[in-house]
Amino acid sequence: QVQLVESGGGLVQAGGSLRLSCAASESFASFNVMGWYRQAPGKQRELFATSTNGGTTNYADSVKGRFPISRDNRQNELFLQMNSLKAEDTAVYYCNSRRIISGKNYWGQGTPVTDST
Repeated sequence: QVQLVESGGGLVQAGGSLRLSCAASESFASFNVMGWYRQAPGKQRELFATSTNGGTTNYADSVKGRFPISRDNRQNELFLQMNSLKAEDTAVYYCNSRRIISGKNYWGQGTPVTDST
């Protein structure tokens, strides 16, 4: 069973920064897409950043220019650098990996990011 483990969440003031990490138990080469989702209180989980094996990244408008996604393919780690945080970024952040042909998705346990302002 694929395991994804997120870390790096916590309390942060508006305007501050955090870096989230996601460690995978299997090689990134076995997944087509890695991504970050978040779920704010009372809202649905939303996809906001993706990274493909081909090197393509995509972002939701809400985080574009603030939350660059990156990856270390040798260590099988995914990162999210969160800059210029806003109160509305408060959410639980989830790492996701996807195999397109099989249609299988894998999830981490989530790490909370909370505005402490």
